[in-house]
Amino acid sequence: MSHKAGFVNIIGNPNVGKSTLMNAFIGEKLSIITSKAQTTRHRILGIVNGDDFQVILSDTPGIIKPAYELQESMMDFVKSAFEDADVLIYMVEIGEKELKDEAFFKKITNSKIPVLLLLNKIDKSDQEQLESQVQVWAEKVPNAEIFPISALEGFNVKEVFSRIIELLPMSPAFYPKDQLTDKPERFFVNETIREKILMHYKKEIPYAVEIDTEEFFEEDTIIRMRSVIMVERETQKGIIIGHKGSALKRVGIEARKDLEKFFGKQVHLELYVKVNKNWRSNQRQLKRFGYNN
Repeated sequence: MSHKAGFVNIIGNPNVGKSTLMNAFIGEKLSIITSKAQTTRHRILGIVNGDDFQVILSDTPGIIKPAYELQESMMDFVKSAFEDADVLIYMVEIGEKELKDEAFFKKITNSKIPVLLLLNKIDKSDQEQLESQVQVWAEKVPNAEIFPISALEGFNVKEVFSRIIELLPMSPAFYPKDQLTDKPERFFVNETIREKILMHYKKEIPYAVEIDTEEFFEEDTIIRMRSVIMVERETQKGIIIGHKGSALKRVGIEARKDLEKFFGKQVHLELYVKVNKNWRSNQRQLKRFGYNN
């Protein structure tokens, strides 16, 4: 029986719904989702298997102009998404006019591989606006097939996925058929905790945070985890912990609930907060957290 397999890489500006789309394709919550920009920091692979196909989806950070070392590393993940893609998904939302980086935009319009331009959040528009947006993007990216979608509502998501399978090259599977992602379990622990921090803290705090899961012991009925929340300054440490530890406790409770769903068993989660000065601009620290590969 013939088999198709390939890499489908999703790029776009921050907040266009890339992670929502990837999770909709996979049917699992792999990428964390919040309303804040730069929620996705790494390149996350999600793998969807069928009898005669394997789709390897790649969710990359939203395209930004980097302001410090961490953001430079995030944009390196986006660059790598152009290098190994068999199908490129360029995601925009209703009302959007351009990509934040012209060089990336040129790469899309000059792409030799199939490009699917997904016009997301159409549930927030009317027919007239939708038609005019389709026309705008058809002129800007003439090499792309355009699909109006709502990743959140699931509109047209199945149709896009069917088109992806049609475009995949003939190839054996790249990963074992029971594998869901290329990331280790601790990565999802870190991301789940970081999602709660993005949701509950304001201003600079979420962007100054990195999570390090130091212990992960799986037993028959329970997983015991110990995670450290790194911040850059003492004042941030106090804000994360909150009055009598109340803010940190809320993060722990919400993260534990999500992790129990994800792993399908009871979770015991211990959280600590440490100051790791200026880690976002420190090459050695960034490498440790998986940014400078």
